[in-house]
Amino acid sequence: MGKILLKIEKLKVRVNEKDILNGVNLRIKGGEIQALLGPNASGKSTLVQVILGNPKYKIFEGKIFFGEKEITKFSPEKRVKLGMALAWQNPPQIKGVKFSELLEKISILKGSTSKYRFREVEPQLLEREVNVGFSGGEKKIAELLQILSLNPKLVIFDEIDSGLDIKRLAMVAKIIKKELVDKGVSVLLITHLGQILQFLKPNLTNIMVNGKIICKESDFRKVLRTIKKYGYEKCKKCKFLAG
Repeated sequence: MGKILLKIEKLKVRVNEKDILNGVNLRIKGGEIQALLGPNASGKSTLVQVILGNPKYKIFEGKIFFGEKEITKFSPEKRVKLGMALAWQNPPQIKGVKFSELLEKISILKGSTSKYRFREVEPQLLEREVNVGFSGGEKKIAELLQILSLNPKLVIFDEIDSGLDIKRLAMVAKIIKKELVDKGVSVLLITHLGQILQFLKPNLTNIMVNGKIICKESDFRKVLRTIKKYGYEKCKKCKFLAG
Protein backbone atom coordinates (compact mmCIF):
# COMPACT_ATOMS: atom_id res chain seq x y z
CA MET A 1 0.00 0.00 0.00
CA GLY A 2 1.09 3.54 -0.73
CA LYS A 3 1.07 6.84 1.10
CA ILE A 4 -2.01 8.28 2.76
CA LEU A 5 -4.43 9.37 0.02
CA LEU A 6 -7.43 10.60 2.02
CA LYS A 7 -7.03 12.21 5.43
CA ILE A 8 -9.90 13.59 7.49
CA GLU A 9 -9.08 15.42 10.71
CA LYS A 10 -11.52 16.25 13.53
CA LEU A 11 -14.36 16.84 11.10
CA LYS A 12 -17.52 18.41 12.49
CA VAL A 13 -20.55 19.02 10.27
CA ARG A 14 -23.85 20.73 10.94
CA VAL A 15 -27.06 20.43 8.92
CA ASN A 16 -30.04 22.69 9.68
CA GLU A 17 -28.38 23.75 12.94
CA LYS A 18 -28.04 20.13 14.01
CA ASP A 19 -24.64 18.52 14.58
CA ILE A 20 -24.36 15.42 12.38
CA LEU A 21 -20.63 14.65 12.41
CA ASN A 22 -18.86 15.09 15.74
CA GLY A 23 -15.12 14.93 15.21
CA VAL A 24 -14.51 12.31 12.50
CA ASN A 25 -10.94 11.12 11.93
CA LEU A 26 -10.16 8.88 8.97
CA ARG A 27 -7.04 7.96 6.98
CA ILE A 28 -7.00 5.79 3.87
CA LYS A 29 -3.80 4.76 2.06
CA GLY A 30 -3.36 4.18 -1.64
CA GLY A 31 -4.56 0.72 -2.67
CA GLU A 32 -6.25 0.14 0.68
CA ILE A 33 -9.77 -1.13 1.32
CA GLN A 34 -11.59 0.29 4.31
CA ALA A 35 -15.15 -0.31 5.43
CA LEU A 36 -17.47 2.00 7.32
CA LEU A 37 -20.35 0.45 9.22
CA GLY A 38 -22.91 1.93 11.54
CA PRO A 39 -26.61 1.97 12.42
CA ASN A 40 -29.12 4.09 10.52
CA ALA A 41 -28.72 7.83 11.11
CA SER A 42 -25.17 7.36 12.39
CA GLY A 43 -23.71 9.86 9.92
CA LYS A 44 -22.35 7.53 7.21
CA SER A 45 -24.23 9.15 4.32
CA THR A 46 -23.38 12.63 5.57
CA LEU A 47 -19.69 11.73 5.62
CA VAL A 48 -19.93 10.56 2.00
CA GLN A 49 -21.54 13.84 0.94
CA VAL A 50 -18.92 15.88 2.78
CA ILE A 51 -16.01 13.94 1.27
CA LEU A 52 -17.43 14.64 -2.19
CA GLY A 53 -17.96 18.33 -1.36
CA ASN A 54 -21.75 18.69 -1.29
CA PRO A 55 -22.24 22.39 -0.38
CA LYS A 56 -25.43 21.64 1.56
CA TYR A 57 -23.30 20.22 4.36
CA LYS A 58 -21.55 22.88 6.44
CA ILE A 59 -18.13 22.06 7.86
CA PHE A 60 -17.61 24.20 10.95
CA GLU A 61 -14.49 22.46 12.20
CA GLY A 62 -11.84 20.10 10.82
CA LYS A 63 -10.01 19.54 7.54
CA ILE A 64 -9.98 17.16 4.57
CA PHE A 65 -6.82 16.32 2.61
CA PHE A 66 -6.49 14.41 -0.66
CA GLY A 67 -2.91 13.50 -1.38
CA GLU A 68 -0.86 16.57 -0.46
CA LYS A 69 -3.71 19.03 -0.97
CA GLU A 70 -6.18 20.36 1.56
CA ILE A 71 -9.55 20.16 -0.21
CA THR A 72 -11.87 21.24 2.61
CA LYS A 73 -13.28 24.07 0.49
CA PHE A 74 -12.92 22.46 -2.93
CA SER A 75 -16.01 22.12 -5.14
CA PRO A 76 -17.32 18.65 -6.09
CA GLU A 77 -15.99 19.23 -9.63
CA LYS A 78 -12.45 19.87 -8.38
CA ARG A 79 -12.56 16.77 -6.19
CA VAL A 80 -13.68 14.59 -9.08
CA LYS A 81 -10.85 15.95 -11.23
CA LEU A 82 -8.39 15.00 -8.48
CA GLY A 83 -9.59 11.39 -8.72
CA MET A 84 -12.56 10.92 -6.38
CA ALA A 85 -15.55 8.85 -7.47
CA LEU A 86 -18.79 7.73 -5.84
CA ALA A 87 -21.01 4.79 -6.71
CA TRP A 88 -24.45 5.97 -5.61
CA GLN A 89 -26.77 3.79 -3.57
CA ASN A 90 -29.80 5.08 -5.53
CA PRO A 91 -28.53 6.47 -8.86
CA PRO A 92 -30.91 8.59 -10.98
CA GLN A 93 -32.63 7.51 -14.17
CA ILE A 94 -31.51 9.19 -17.40
CA LYS A 95 -34.23 8.74 -19.98
CA GLY A 96 -33.30 8.99 -23.64
CA VAL A 97 -29.64 8.06 -23.06
CA LYS A 98 -28.39 4.53 -23.69
CA PHE A 99 -26.03 3.15 -21.10
CA SER A 100 -23.46 2.40 -23.82
CA GLU A 101 -23.59 6.07 -24.89
CA LEU A 102 -22.98 7.24 -21.33
CA LEU A 103 -19.97 4.93 -20.93
CA GLU A 104 -18.57 6.12 -24.24
CA LYS A 105 -18.84 9.80 -23.27
CA ILE A 106 -17.21 9.17 -19.89
CA SER A 107 -14.41 7.20 -21.52
CA ILE A 108 -13.71 9.96 -24.05
CA LEU A 109 -13.60 12.63 -21.34
CA LYS A 110 -11.32 10.57 -19.09
CA GLY A 111 -9.17 8.97 -21.81
CA SER A 112 -10.24 5.55 -20.56
CA THR A 113 -10.17 2.27 -22.49
CA SER A 114 -12.41 0.36 -20.09
CA LYS A 115 -15.87 1.20 -21.41
CA TYR A 116 -16.53 -2.26 -22.90
CA ARG A 117 -14.01 -4.25 -20.91
CA PHE A 118 -16.83 -6.07 -19.17
CA ARG A 119 -19.22 -6.59 -22.06
CA GLU A 120 -19.81 -10.07 -20.64
CA VAL A 121 -21.18 -8.48 -17.45
CA GLU A 122 -24.90 -7.87 -17.95
CA PRO A 123 -24.39 -7.01 -21.69
CA GLN A 124 -28.11 -6.34 -22.11
CA LEU A 125 -27.72 -3.18 -20.01
CA LEU A 126 -25.65 -1.48 -22.70
CA GLU A 127 -28.56 -0.85 -25.05
CA ARG A 128 -31.04 0.23 -22.38
CA GLU A 129 -31.70 3.74 -21.06
CA VAL A 130 -29.55 4.52 -18.03
CA ASN A 131 -31.14 2.99 -14.91
CA VAL A 132 -34.61 3.01 -16.49
CA GLY A 133 -36.31 -0.18 -15.33
CA PHE A 134 -33.04 -1.50 -13.89
CA SER A 135 -33.31 -3.86 -10.96
CA GLY A 136 -31.36 -3.09 -7.80
CA GLY A 137 -28.60 -5.47 -8.87
CA GLU A 138 -28.43 -4.04 -12.39
CA LYS A 139 -28.02 -0.52 -10.99
CA LYS A 140 -25.04 -1.70 -8.94
CA ILE A 141 -23.41 -3.23 -12.03
CA ALA A 142 -24.06 -0.05 -14.01
CA GLU A 143 -22.49 2.10 -11.29
CA LEU A 144 -19.42 -0.14 -11.19
CA LEU A 145 -18.92 0.04 -14.97
CA GLN A 146 -19.14 3.83 -14.83
CA ILE A 147 -16.55 3.91 -12.04
CA LEU A 148 -14.14 1.85 -14.12
CA SER A 149 -14.47 4.32 -16.99
CA LEU A 150 -13.46 7.20 -14.68
CA ASN A 151 -9.96 5.89 -13.85
CA PRO A 152 -10.28 7.11 -10.22
CA LYS A 153 -7.79 7.17 -7.35
CA LEU A 154 -10.42 6.78 -4.62
CA VAL A 155 -13.82 5.13 -4.94
CA ILE A 156 -16.59 5.32 -2.35
CA PHE A 157 -19.15 2.56 -2.68
CA ASP A 158 -22.38 3.48 -0.91
CA GLU A 159 -24.21 0.27 0.03
CA ILE A 160 -22.88 -1.63 -3.00
CA ASP A 161 -24.05 -4.90 -1.43
CA SER A 162 -27.72 -3.96 -1.07
CA GLY A 163 -29.98 -5.60 -3.64
CA LEU A 164 -27.33 -8.06 -4.84
CA ASP A 165 -27.69 -11.84 -4.67
CA ILE A 166 -24.64 -13.89 -3.69
CA LYS A 167 -23.62 -14.60 -7.30
CA ARG A 168 -23.64 -10.92 -8.30
CA LEU A 169 -22.05 -9.90 -5.03
CA ALA A 170 -19.11 -12.22 -5.66
CA MET A 171 -18.79 -10.94 -9.23
CA VAL A 172 -18.83 -7.28 -8.14
CA ALA A 173 -16.26 -7.94 -5.43
CA LYS A 174 -13.98 -9.74 -7.89
CA ILE A 175 -14.09 -6.81 -10.32
CA ILE A 176 -13.44 -4.27 -7.55
CA LYS A 177 -10.44 -6.25 -6.36
CA LYS A 178 -8.94 -6.94 -9.80
CA GLU A 179 -9.66 -3.69 -11.61
CA LEU A 180 -9.37 -1.19 -8.75
CA VAL A 181 -7.56 -2.36 -5.61
CA ASP A 182 -4.90 -4.44 -7.37
CA LYS A 183 -4.11 -1.39 -9.50
CA GLY A 184 -3.56 0.86 -6.50
CA VAL A 185 -7.01 2.45 -6.24
CA SER A 186 -8.27 3.10 -2.70
CA VAL A 187 -11.76 1.90 -1.78
CA LEU A 188 -14.12 2.99 1.00
CA LEU A 189 -17.06 0.65 1.48
CA ILE A 190 -20.09 2.17 3.17
CA THR A 191 -22.26 -0.73 4.26
CA HIS A 192 -25.05 -1.50 6.66
CA LEU A 193 -25.32 -5.22 5.94
CA GLY A 194 -21.61 -5.99 5.76
CA GLN A 195 -22.08 -8.79 3.19
CA ILE A 196 -19.47 -7.39 0.79
CA LEU A 197 -16.77 -7.66 3.47
CA GLN A 198 -16.75 -11.45 3.22
CA PHE A 199 -15.55 -11.13 -0.37
CA LEU A 200 -13.28 -8.06 -0.23
CA LYS A 201 -11.71 -8.46 3.24
CA PRO A 202 -10.99 -4.82 4.16
CA ASN A 203 -7.70 -3.75 5.71
CA LEU A 204 -9.61 -1.82 8.35
CA THR A 205 -13.24 -1.67 9.46
CA ASN A 206 -14.53 1.55 11.03
CA ILE A 207 -17.61 1.77 13.22
CA MET A 208 -19.57 5.01 13.23
CA VAL A 209 -22.10 5.82 15.94
CA ASN A 210 -23.70 9.21 16.63
CA GLY A 211 -21.58 10.99 14.06
CA LYS A 212 -18.20 9.75 15.23
CA ILE A 213 -15.93 6.85 14.31
CA ILE A 214 -15.67 5.15 17.67
CA CYS A 215 -13.75 2.02 16.74
CA LYS A 216 -11.26 0.80 14.13
CA GLU A 217 -10.72 -2.95 13.81
CA SER A 218 -8.44 -4.90 11.46
CA ASP A 219 -10.44 -8.13 11.83
CA PHE A 220 -13.72 -7.52 10.00
CA ARG A 221 -15.00 -10.95 11.06
CA LYS A 222 -14.82 -9.90 14.70
CA VAL A 223 -16.82 -6.78 13.88
CA LEU A 224 -19.53 -8.70 12.04
CA ARG A 225 -19.81 -11.30 14.83
CA THR A 226 -20.09 -8.61 17.46
CA ILE A 227 -22.75 -6.64 15.59
CA LYS A 228 -24.75 -9.77 14.81
CA LYS A 229 -24.79 -10.85 18.45
CA TYR A 230 -24.98 -7.55 20.31
CA GLY A 231 -25.83 -4.87 17.77
CA TYR A 232 -23.91 -1.61 17.92
CA GLU A 233 -24.32 -1.26 21.68
CA LYS A 234 -21.28 -3.49 22.18
CA CYS A 235 -19.26 -1.28 19.83
CA LYS A 236 -20.03 1.76 21.97
CA LYS A 237 -18.25 0.06 24.87
CA CYS A 238 -15.27 -1.16 22.82
CA LYS A 239 -11.94 -0.32 24.41
CA PHE A 240 -10.34 0.41 21.03
CA LEU A 241 -11.84 3.88 20.77
CA ALA A 242 -10.81 5.74 17.64
CA GLY A 243 -10.89 9.19 19.26
